[in-house]
Amino acid sequence: MRHRIMRALWLVFAALGLTLSSAAAKEAKEQPYEHYVFGKLDTPTPGPVSGGLLLMGGGDRNTDAMKWLFQKAGNGHIVVISASYGKEIGEEFYHEIGGIQSTEIFVFHARSQATNKKILDRLRKADGIFIAGGDQARYVRFWRGTPVGDILNAHVAAGKPLAGTSAGLAIQGEKLYGAMDDGSIRSPEALADPLGPANTIEGDFLHFALLKGVVTDTHFKERDRLGRLFAFVAKAQVGRPADQTAMIGLGVDESAALAVEPDGTGRIYATEPDGSAWVVDGGGLRDIPGRGPLDAPRVKVTGVGRGSVVHLPSGQVDNPVFVRNYAARAGEVVEVPRWSLAIHGGAGVIERATLSPEKEKAYRAGLDDALRAGSAVLDKGGPALDAVAAAVRVLEDNPLFNAGRGAVFTADGKNELDAAIMDGKTQKAGAVAGVTRTRHPIDLARAVMDKSPHVMLTGAGADRFSVEQGLEQVDPGWFRTEERWQQLLRWREKQAAAIDPTHLFGTVGAVAIDADGNLAAATSTGGMTGKRWGRVGDSPIIGAGTYAKNGQCAVSATGSGEYFIRESAARQVCDRVAWHGESLAAAAQATILAVGAIGGDGGLIAMGPDGHPAFAINDLGMYRGRISAGKAAETAIFVDEKWPD
Repeated sequence: MRHRIMRALWLVFAALGLTLSSAAAKEAKEQPYEHYVFGKLDTPTPGPVSGGLLLMGGGDRNTDAMKWLFQKAGNGHIVVISASYGKEIGEEFYHEIGGIQSTEIFVFHARSQATNKKILDRLRKADGIFIAGGDQARYVRFWRGTPVGDILNAHVAAGKPLAGTSAGLAIQGEKLYGAMDDGSIRSPEALADPLGPANTIEGDFLHFALLKGVVTDTHFKERDRLGRLFAFVAKAQVGRPADQTAMIGLGVDESAALAVEPDGTGRIYATEPDGSAWVVDGGGLRDIPGRGPLDAPRVKVTGVGRGSVVHLPSGQVDNPVFVRNYAARAGEVVEVPRWSLAIHGGAGVIERATLSPEKEKAYRAGLDDALRAGSAVLDKGGPALDAVAAAVRVLEDNPLFNAGRGAVFTADGKNELDAAIMDGKTQKAGAVAGVTRTRHPIDLARAVMDKSPHVMLTGAGADRFSVEQGLEQVDPGWFRTEERWQQLLRWREKQAAAIDPTHLFGTVGAVAIDADGNLAAATSTGGMTGKRWGRVGDSPIIGAGTYAKNGQCAVSATGSGEYFIRESAARQVCDRVAWHGESLAAAAQATILAVGAIGGDGGLIAMGPDGHPAFAINDLGMYRGRISAGKAAETAIFVDEKWPD
């Protein structure tokens, strides 16, 4: 019973950041520290001592990594500190690896021993310090706020090497998982409630410049700890000022050791061919909403292998062994595409019986061409903004689609073109309406965004700006196709939009996310047959037919524009995601139903930060396609065509 009471006191005082006193302290002092020596402590250090950190994942130690540490210590005197392991480490270092003058081990059993003069003196004189594995909660309780903690900080700051394995690595970051409940949280528990009390994130312990803004973890791949490192980084950033860069997570496999030079460059030593370190970009783990399961749609993780170089504390990696993106959803971590692109080519009453096999083949080929153009940009690491423009540009040149060449005619027999583009990263946007001579209206919308102080230009002013920007100009006859002209003639006879029902709404668009997690959307259209009085639909209206915002979604719509404008359809999708917590698919479907409820027909495409697009249709079909990193392009036309998740 007394033992249980004393243990409870330890936990209470540790949680309050206080030291034990009176009877509790007296009992702690009655447990002596252990002390072991291998070699001679009074011999000179043979070589020069230089700084560095050896971050070890906790498995069998790599001999080359240890020799790196010993060389950094001038092949002199290594002091090992521990709260669990003792004599066996000295046997290994001095007798099995060798090449040093001595190994001295101190095994702590109480916080009071962190003020022992003998221990402190030996630590100050150490050429290199090694922090053993064990229980990091003991290290926090025994050493935080004591001379031992001060000496460790001073040792590294003075340019002397320090190593840590398992718990000895786990305590080294600016923030750390302390395991203060004497347990070891697993990924499912951590993901279920990252801000909860079981995720005991501590700070104000060690202050190593190379690990500023870093949270570490060990036994990484072998114990499936990616999810819990996400949770560690998320909680560690609570309250972090917005003007400070995001923290990073650094996980090291059991078979790996990361040797970090004083300039911050780190390289892997490994006992297994695939032994790695994992760098988690905390940008996707900031400002998570309250208690409950972690919802992080996109977190970038970079692998550091034998041929890689990591730069600390930034986390930048040269020659990574992998770059992956993950999403945390409902207590699980799943890999998501590095980049992704979705397109549409308009909607309509598209039934298999009304679309000839030849025309269906032509439409699918046109969609494939656009997907190839946009994906080529993304696969080379290009921005989403360039990718959506590239995809739309191809569709504007294809006379099958109502955008650019092949645009429908106004009541006056002209082609008047609208387009918009939006950058989710900056929320800059550009749009044009009533354009008559620019071959690619989407390029003109981009120029408005990039090279003017405005968001939208129309008519003659837009045409003039296009010339000033040096964009490709064409004779208005370039846009004319006989099929569209005949549609106008039929409209003039009936004064109704008597166009091909299989392509009732011919707007084209694209949405994408790039390897940096940036979203973008682009839309282009010829409008509707027989439009009058300078009519402008939803396509160039930011928030109606086109919208993008990082962390939420990117949207491009097609349909009866007046209704999409009234519902602010594109922005509505993103707001449903951000404000109501709806999934992207649910938000897209609810929005298209809202458009339909007031009389509008059509569809929309949306891209979320996890790289999974959503397609919503309230017609009988929509020309559409998708492609993502490592996967083949897919196209669909009919409403009942389903893609695998």
